[in-house]
Amino acid sequence: MNVKVRTELSIMMFLQFFIWGAWAVTLGSYLNAIEFSGTWISRAYATTAIAAIVSPFFIGMVADRFFSAQKVLGILHLLGAVLMFAATRVTDPIAFFVVLLAYALCYMPTLALVNAIAFKQIDDTERQFPAIRVFGTIGWIVAGLAITGVSRALDKNIEPTNIPLLMAAGCSLLMGLYSFALPKTPPAAAGKQVSIGDILGLDALKLMKDLSFTVFVLASLLICIPLAFYYNFTNMFLNEVGWADVAGKMTFGQMSEVAFMLVMPFFFKRLGIKYMLLVGMLAWVARYGFFAYGNTGSMVWMFYLGILLHGICYDFFFVTGQIYVDKVAPESIRASAQGFIALVTYGVGMAIGSLLVAGAVVDSFAIEEGGHVWRNIWLVPAGMALVVAVLFTFLFRTKLDAKPAE
Repeated sequence: MNVKVRTELSIMMFLQFFIWGAWAVTLGSYLNAIEFSGTWISRAYATTAIAAIVSPFFIGMVADRFFSAQKVLGILHLLGAVLMFAATRVTDPIAFFVVLLAYALCYMPTLALVNAIAFKQIDDTERQFPAIRVFGTIGWIVAGLAITGVSRALDKNIEPTNIPLLMAAGCSLLMGLYSFALPKTPPAAAGKQVSIGDILGLDALKLMKDLSFTVFVLASLLICIPLAFYYNFTNMFLNEVGWADVAGKMTFGQMSEVAFMLVMPFFFKRLGIKYMLLVGMLAWVARYGFFAYGNTGSMVWMFYLGILLHGICYDFFFVTGQIYVDKVAPESIRASAQGFIALVTYGVGMAIGSLLVAGAVVDSFAIEEGGHVWRNIWLVPAGMALVVAVLFTFLFRTKLDAKPAE
């Protein structure tokens, strides 16, 4: 792969995740400012989970069979730019949900498309892809820093406004136009018959015969329910308690994600898969505990630690989980198994957390004169994550961590 192609793919990843980082982090603060309830804020965030369930059908049945990936990517981002701009003009909760759902249905399939475009051009996946994909994380970080930078330039906190959404719309327009200049990537499954089971990764269900794999799947589903609290309400919480430059500070989480990704091999050798997964779950318990008992004064270090734990929370559970699936699934169904786990976590688990749990809990601790009892709110997902971690400890067994016989 030459330098020109590497640069094009790196820019693609940067723009792809700048868009998401620009609107997703501060959305809760904006919707709270225009008097959406916690339930409606969670429903807005649930649109990406719903779209994550639907998007494999679009990719498998349409994009992969009939159209070049870079063209579909461009069209979806151009549509997304229009829909995100429309979202900035809507203040009715139901109408906003509908518009944002339409946007999410355009955006979520592009996550698979950028990977498909990159993999098509890469010669050595293990060596070259991480160096390209990291620009996506950098894009998310830059989006948060840009929001803080604009706030300082305007001498006004723009996080509770629609300006971050406008930034996302503008970048989506740029990404849409840029996509048509990306390397040609013809449809990967042209002429092939694809079933619903193939798309949803249902071939992986045969792995459920293994009790430990079943425990892993259920733990992955259940741990994603309390995860919704972090993604939906952290920015709103930190703004509400009066912390400054929240969007910029929350990028420390993505920075730690990159750092912990680099040291994962060190921990793998010492902890093994089971305890890597367990540490990832317990990190969520600790994170919510820090949020519950921290403050903007003498205990502000708890807020920083809660954010910095993102690297362990994400890498040790989700990335380790993907590695576990890759090891236990036969090669013939490995791709299906990864798709199935993604559906369970980012789709079903996050949808349940957003639609049924997080918003209802936040609303139940709302104060009449304004604000929320955040300590009580954060202790709920902390308790949920702790229960999942305890059950996982006693029920999950894996031979992958067994020491070879001398």
